[in-house]
Amino acid sequence: MPIPITNPDDPRIEAYRAVRERDLAGREKRFVAEGEVVLRVLLRQSRFSVESLLLSEGRIEGLRDVTDGLSEAVPVYAASRQVMDAIVGFPIHRGVLAIARRAPLPAVEELLTGLPERALVVGLVGLANHDNVGGIFRNAAAFGAQAVLLDPQTCDPLYRKAIRVSVGGALVVPFTRAPSPDAMVGALENAGFDVIALTPSGREILSRIPRSPRAALLLGAEGPGLPPALLERTRTVSIPMSGGFDSLNVATTSGIALHHLAGTGMEN
Repeated sequence: MPIPITNPDDPRIEAYRAVRERDLAGREKRFVAEGEVVLRVLLRQSRFSVESLLLSEGRIEGLRDVTDGLSEAVPVYAASRQVMDAIVGFPIHRGVLAIARRAPLPAVEELLTGLPERALVVGLVGLANHDNVGGIFRNAAAFGAQAVLLDPQTCDPLYRKAIRVSVGGALVVPFTRAPSPDAMVGALENAGFDVIALTPSGREILSRIPRSPRAALLLGAEGPGLPPALLERTRTVSIPMSGGFDSLNVATTSGIALHHLAGTGMEN
């Protein structure tokens, strides 16, 4: 049965207090999942361990199938809407939160070695916008990408907002961090990937390139894009646009490119 919480200062729900402030400060080896759809995706992922749930009283019956399937070691807390809002520090309209433990990140080479002979990977360089990172993970999950690589400047895909925007995609697609963009490209090349850098000044057109069995799509931040040194050592590709307009959102761009690179079975 859910454990009722009537006092926002109850120490049992300390992990949920001031959610936005802790989003910025970090939660050590934990993260917050928000919303029913994300919670259901989270519970299907074996590499994450759920530590507790906090639900508004109005959401309990609709999630009975979820809570009934949890281990007795995972407490489910229930609070009124007012108490829950006071705990998290803002109106939590979805009324569903969970605390889960992060999985250790593998080395880039280890992650790539474990991929199948035919694989699609996404590399993110300098993406600091959580909405864009969440949108890219959503597209990566939708088009069957096997992994996402992040450089040190790309934001955390397990930030609460990024997970929510990804509709749980950030929990589905395995990811890890590379020490630098150059190290990312080097590891991809060593693993036999055709490294494709998306840029408005690309030497090739996306729709005209063949689909490689092992392809890696590199995406940079809107505005600065990918570093010039990285473009010089990779295959550069563009998406032509009407009237010289070259300002597609990077998450939208990722969807177009991944759709093309995934194709049917990623055949040449």
